[in-house]
Amino acid sequence: MSVNDRDHDIVLLGASGFVGRYTARHLAASAPDGARIAIAGRSRARLQAVNRELGADWPIVEVDTGDDAAVARLAASTSVIATTVGPYLRYGVGVVSACARAGTSYADLSGESVFVARSIERNHDAAANSGARIVHSCGFDSIPSDLGLGLAHRAVGGVPIVAATLRVRLLHGGVSGGTIDSLRQQMQEARSDPAARRLIADPYALTPGPSVRLPGHRATGWGTERGVWQAPFVMGAYNQQIIQRSNYLTGWSYGELMQYREVVATGRGLPGFVRAGAISAGTAALVAGLSFPPTRALLDRVLPAPGSGPSADAIEHGRFALDVDVYPVEGQPVRARVAAPFDPGYGGTGVMLGESALSLAFDELPEHAGVLTPMVAMGESLAQRLRNRRFTLDVGAVH
Repeated sequence: MSVNDRDHDIVLLGASGFVGRYTARHLAASAPDGARIAIAGRSRARLQAVNRELGADWPIVEVDTGDDAAVARLAASTSVIATTVGPYLRYGVGVVSACARAGTSYADLSGESVFVARSIERNHDAAANSGARIVHSCGFDSIPSDLGLGLAHRAVGGVPIVAATLRVRLLHGGVSGGTIDSLRQQMQEARSDPAARRLIADPYALTPGPSVRLPGHRATGWGTERGVWQAPFVMGAYNQQIIQRSNYLTGWSYGELMQYREVVATGRGLPGFVRAGAISAGTAALVAGLSFPPTRALLDRVLPAPGSGPSADAIEHGRFALDVDVYPVEGQPVRARVAAPFDPGYGGTGVMLGESALSLAFDELPEHAGVLTPMVAMGESLAQRLRNRRFTLDVGAVH
């Protein structure tokens, strides 16, 4: 069946969850007239509540992600599935495989190295053959990083890059229970499987690897630069893997020797030093704590639960601003600014996932299929959509 003959343009799986509701609101407000959108999940009652909340009359599909036959029927019924149902290592494997076989494009919010690596291994060839675009990490992880670097690379004329650094300048917003649960799942996997542990730490985990690897790709980011203290960004290791997959999928166009890192700028002097130390120590403590059952049980009492999130007021006042500085082998360095007046984990992620689904469903996109990245699958089409939704995605000189 051609994707044009299917029942739906987009199915939002997990629409009744915390992030799912934000994505549903965005689709209700932004989808073009005539868009055929359905919502899916395990509970018809909860999905009916979403329809009532939005004043919508979207078709409802009851589906359990553990039911392979039902998931296959769902994939065959739509052009695109966008899913917020994580941890993806637990709930997403069958959905991706069904989409790859059916030629159905797919977008998720995964920040799970092990899941994405397994998805590539199991589904890339099938998706390439069926024409499906499988696009992981279509939220705050990893659209700002991936689009920021990709747009900056185009601005320098596509020449190879020596080094690139993403700096978090502003980050106001809450941590989602789903993100914590994904991190928890990944740490459990790493503790029980040495191969998974190595994969999580490998910048090239989502590629066959370049022909040459330089030391220093795993620099921590801790220290000062031009008098400004900085700490490693908690999602930097994963985002680097997505960046390097974009690099690989475009024939190592960024350069096989490009060194990429992500840091949080914390300011100058003693206050900046203290903030950098606190971020570094807190990140290390969280990862270590989720890796061991006794400390994990204690953290579970205070961390957000899956499906939960911060107050509406905290989300309403959220915003973020990131700079991606790119240093090419020739020519002047450039800076991509990625910013939005949205909470990164909820309002902003709902917009990014929603616009990714709309782009996959309706835009004229590059002739790529397989397990892709946001930049490779959608690139400038997605960037322009986000600009139309109050995002900043600009490139200029580094001053």
